[in-house]
Amino acid sequence: MDTRSLRYFIELAEQLNFTRAAERLFVSQPALSRRIRQLEEGLRTPLFERTGREVLLTAAGEALLPLARQLVVDWQTAQRTARVVAAARARTLRVGFEASGAGTMATQAYTEFMRQHPDSSVEPKRFEWGGEVMALHEGLVDVAFVWLPADTTGLHTEIVAVERRMAGLATEHPLAGRNTISVLELNDDPIVWTRQAPKEWVDWWAVNPRPDGREPLWGPENDNVEEMLEHVASGRAICISPESMTLHYSRPDLTWVPLNDVSPLRIALCWPLSTTNQSVAAFASVVRHLSRETMPTSPRDPIPGEACEIGD
Repeated sequence: MDTRSLRYFIELAEQLNFTRAAERLFVSQPALSRRIRQLEEGLRTPLFERTGREVLLTAAGEALLPLARQLVVDWQTAQRTARVVAAARARTLRVGFEASGAGTMATQAYTEFMRQHPDSSVEPKRFEWGGEVMALHEGLVDVAFVWLPADTTGLHTEIVAVERRMAGLATEHPLAGRNTISVLELNDDPIVWTRQAPKEWVDWWAVNPRPDGREPLWGPENDNVEEMLEHVASGRAICISPESMTLHYSRPDLTWVPLNDVSPLRIALCWPLSTTNQSVAAFASVVRHLSRETMPTSPRDPIPGEACEIGD
């Protein structure tokens, strides 16, 4: 079952503007229009009235909107329930992460958890930019290391690691030999970005706006870490990444330089508030212990509206 058409319909119904809806969905306007047209053809009724630049819901569209929202929620719940039950029956803990995840601490946590629970196994599951949050909601993973900021609504959230943000530069870049740099020194360098993550996430990593109020110079797009680093190594653009990537993605044609005027990355361990999986609690306990050994003791900013603990 593909709920993408319903999700596109919901976004357009909320924005009533094809340009804004397409931007928020990170798709082209033609792709959005095709999906809406296919949905309307399948239902055999128009859902929107298009009069010049104005977009309005038809009576059918207004009736469908609350039902579409519930259908998407129900389908996510059904998928999550089936997947979680199957994983629990197999005594497998599925841990989501992206790129370098939580660095070496994650690997240590997998090892220690399996030492304490030899009848269980851990399946690390990698997702692209920000995808681990949706994976939690869809039941593809039981717990995840999430790079903040992220929409953690409905998730229990604990800050377990903090990392400096680093500028990724080609080795020939004029700033590659520096010990530290300001993000303002990168204003004239194109920065790689992605349509695979929410705009708020993209802006945070690109430091948009910059401290002087300017918008970054947007460079080539990427769908994953490997593509991003190819753009950087070739000198086409720069990137901003967490410190753990300097270890996980070390290569001779790249240089990583710490940024001295941007906030660090906070990495959270997250899981659904509704979970009853005891393996999640056991894994969280392991991560919590490791976090106490490695994370600074200074307090962190709370995450508005979410259950948030720091090594508690």
